[in-house]
Amino acid sequence: MGTIVFYLVLYPLSLLPLWFLYGLSELIYILLYYIIGYRKKIVINNLKNSFPEASAKEIQKITKAYYRHFSDIIVEGIKNLSISKKELLKRFSVKNPELVEAYFNKKQSVILTSGHFNNWEWLITIQDTLLSHQAIGIGMPISQKSLDREINKRRSRFGMIVTHSGDYKNKIESLDRPYALLVLGDQSPGDERKSYWTNFLNQQTGFVFGTEYISNTYNLPVIYYTVNKVKRGYYELEFKTICEQPHRLKYGEITENYVNFLEKDILQHPAQWIWSHKRWKKAVPKDIKTLNNTHEKNFNSRFPRK
Repeated sequence: MGTIVFYLVLYPLSLLPLWFLYGLSELIYILLYYIIGYRKKIVINNLKNSFPEASAKEIQKITKAYYRHFSDIIVEGIKNLSISKKELLKRFSVKNPELVEAYFNKKQSVILTSGHFNNWEWLITIQDTLLSHQAIGIGMPISQKSLDREINKRRSRFGMIVTHSGDYKNKIESLDRPYALLVLGDQSPGDERKSYWTNFLNQQTGFVFGTEYISNTYNLPVIYYTVNKVKRGYYELEFKTICEQPHRLKYGEITENYVNFLEKDILQHPAQWIWSHKRWKKAVPKDIKTLNNTHEKNFNSRFPRK
């Protein structure tokens, strides 16, 4: 079924010019916001909890802006299935590539981390062209396996290696070229008792600890990136260093720095993050302090601080 949807609907749509797809985006916005009300209760609730001092009018303004942005992200994601490398390079640039290139020149692999902020699909597809490092991304599989397979084929057509959390070790350990491992760290964690809990957007939030764990396992520098929206259909990537030597940082410091960077991006442009995701569906464990102490003790035992 997924393959049929891909080849009969999604891929043919992707062949249409972006100006036409942006027209379609306007219809999608009306459909999602006014007619279906797609996850509107979730969006509004997430915004109210994240911005408790915002008025109802301000929440409504962000909500509408979000659905317009989200509709653009949908059609840009569809266009990503067939957009040419030349067109992507025109629409997706890098502000400070030298920050990452310096590590490649030292034959040093890195982790690139951010959240679902602005257009992440175009970055996944063009990353291997933008940077000298071998691009490799850890993705969450789509439940429809055949559709997941077809989409990942298109994501990887310019050199990106797409893998899943269960197989990333085999992938990176087999590479003979410095790699830049792309991690989107704002997904809701699968197990709240294995998560790192911290304050994020005015509420206790669990985060997957993968970036910090991987960086310590392979001694990888961690770089945060922001996808800045220049104008409709044009983005600029900006890098910021989180850490160069993970073993010198305290437990949780990498994750805290990541959370602070992501929160700052969201506060500057709140409509450009994915609010319709059930980000806070996991309840805070009642024994959170004991749990955090146990995680820290186990982490420091595995990765002694220097």
